[in-house]
Amino acid sequence: MDRSNAVPTATEARTRLRIGALASQGDFAAHAEMLGSLGADPVEVRTSDELEGPDGLVIPGGESTTITKAIERDGLEPAIRAHAEAGRPVLGTCAGMIICDREHLGLVDATAERNAFGRQIDSFETTLDAPALGGAIDAVFIRAPRFQGLGPDVATLAVYDGEPVLVREGRLLAMTFHPELTRDSKLHAYFLTMVQTTTLTGRS
Repeated sequence: MDRSNAVPTATEARTRLRIGALASQGDFAAHAEMLGSLGADPVEVRTSDELEGPDGLVIPGGESTTITKAIERDGLEPAIRAHAEAGRPVLGTCAGMIICDREHLGLVDATAERNAFGRQIDSFETTLDAPALGGAIDAVFIRAPRFQGLGPDVATLAVYDGEPVLVREGRLLAMTFHPELTRDSKLHAYFLTMVQTTTLTGRS
């Protein structure tokens, strides 16, 4: 069958998605591995030029102050903002969520309280109910921040002990925990669906 003019299936489209992982510091490699296992093409991003191609961007967990300084040092802030303003999705985890908040890059209408769930010794793993992602998801909390002052357009997708821990605002997905440190790929699959939908609609 001649498929030269055929519209690609969802699976075929997904395999071509290029997802940037900000590689200034943190656990970007774990995100890249998970994204690659789902058929995406992960690329490490350290310069503004490397942000011109990806369909989506992951800002990983790590040390938020160190990542913020690296973004400033490498002049990445305008490129990250341009990526988001072009309608290309962004995923921020833990420290990445802090960097996305209204006091930093301003990609999500919320602020972050650092280390709100305790110190390193208080780290824990749990299961969260996330119906929008197809059911329960595994989550690792390590010196996790807390969302504060969620804006009216921010949707809560999962809570822990009454606290919002996973939110979405348009094409921004942010969480206080580390999904990449589990074997559960549902959250990354959900993000790829966001990216795929944006790509197939011409990033309108």
